Amino acid sequence: MTAGMQIQKRSFMFIRDGKYYFMWSEGGWTGPDYRVAYAISDSPFGPFEREGVILEQDDNIGRGAGHHSVLKIPETDDFYIVYHRRPLEESDRNHRVTCIDKMEFDENGKILPVTMTFEGVPARPLK
Repeated sequence: MTAGMQIQKRSFMFIRDGKYYFMWSEGGWTGPDYRVAYAISDSPFGPFEREGVILEQDDNIGRGAGHHSVLKIPETDDFYIVYHRRPLEESDRNHRVTCIDKMEFDENGKILPVTMTFEGVPARPLK
């Protein structure tokens, strides 16, 4: 990992196209800076290079977006991020909702910023 990376206790790793993606929640989960960031490596043991933030609060949808996991649909390149957030109208720091949104990649394998939605994703049967 590179110097200065602040990793919280909510981390997750997955592999895609031979690259290891290490994701974590950072910032204070009750504050505006709670978000999900990630780094990539050629090895699960690093070194990892921080790429940036992919999920953060949306002033129109919710705050405290983080504490996540990732789902990959078998035999596809479809990835979903599952996370919690606090509704905008909620002031109780412990009131959270669970969300799922599509996670997409650019042509270089970088994770695109996740668009937070109210709808989530359509139901999909698993085989």
